[in-house]
Amino acid sequence: MLFSEVKQDCTFFRGNIPCKPNKTDGSVCPTCNHYTPISKRILIIKLGALGDVIRTTPLIVKYRELYPNCHITWLTQSPEVLPSNDIDVILKPDAFSLFLIENSKFDIAINLDKELEACLLLTKSSASEKYGYAFNNGEIVPATPAAEHKIMTGFFDDLSQKNTKSYLEEIFEICHQSFNMEPYLIRKNKELTSKWSETITDLAAGKQVVGLNTGCGPRWNTRLWPMDYWESLAEQLRELGFFPVFLGGSLEHDKNTIMAQKTNVYYPGHFSLEEFIALTDSCKIIVTQVSMMMHIATALQKELILMNNIFNRHEFELYGRGEIVEPSKGCVCYYGNSCIKGESCMHDLLPEQIVETISRRYI
Repeated sequence: MLFSEVKQDCTFFRGNIPCKPNKTDGSVCPTCNHYTPISKRILIIKLGALGDVIRTTPLIVKYRELYPNCHITWLTQSPEVLPSNDIDVILKPDAFSLFLIENSKFDIAINLDKELEACLLLTKSSASEKYGYAFNNGEIVPATPAAEHKIMTGFFDDLSQKNTKSYLEEIFEICHQSFNMEPYLIRKNKELTSKWSETITDLAAGKQVVGLNTGCGPRWNTRLWPMDYWESLAEQLRELGFFPVFLGGSLEHDKNTIMAQKTNVYYPGHFSLEEFIALTDSCKIIVTQVSMMMHIATALQKELILMNNIFNRHEFELYGRGEIVEPSKGCVCYYGNSCIKGESCMHDLLPEQIVETISRRYI
């Protein structure tokens, strides 16, 4: 066999190591019956934040449907949440990865980050089709006219508030595609998922498990729900026959520990992201403020009660699995990290409103 006979355009080709067919049954080029030529080479640039990476994964489903034998490369700062079985190459934005991308050829390149470095990388990449946000003379520009509206909503609050499309509808349109409820994808650890499923199932003893995610990160503090409201919600849910569980990360550990002691509601502790995803998968219903948890729960196809105040509710796609609840008096601090009224409108979103929503949907 000659080097020229090696099918480097095959989906099974791994560059410098034997491919799966070769390891399985000894198949070799050019007579291999497994030869499957790559239909499209696709680059997706979506660096972070982590939740935004998760909610961009429906594009993988779309492109796998359009081009079943496509090869997908994804550049991200959050590789730990991406399903490696669905993406051929996952890269972190280091010097080698950027050099590799700049010296590779793609059929389709997509950038959905507005950071200038990501826009510049799309502009410098070699691709027949480019979608999303590009770079020109130090400024963000649309790669095609389809990206203009999303850029403009980032410039002006009034345009953003008038938007009635979900984030998924918007990014699919940016890529010249139509969103047809393609699902989120996420990486799951099977062993940890099984462990927590058994643990929570035993503790819940047949009751519906409601995960109460009490944090939302420090960027938008106006999203936070009062601690005593979480306590009241947990107690009311328990009285109704549910099994509530306090959830959160390291920032919520002290708060969750105190609330668990006061209410005698289960708090398992805080864990790595991988284990947090597995723990979340053991719940049937998730109650959360707009946060990374919202995206994890959506990817795991959980029922979701989403508390929203400072964001455009149309942005969120719940796939028919849940409901968005908002403060009764509304919010005037659009994308605000401090409340102009002095007290966050989240005080107007009472525990009884969440209890009513859960009771109506799940009892």
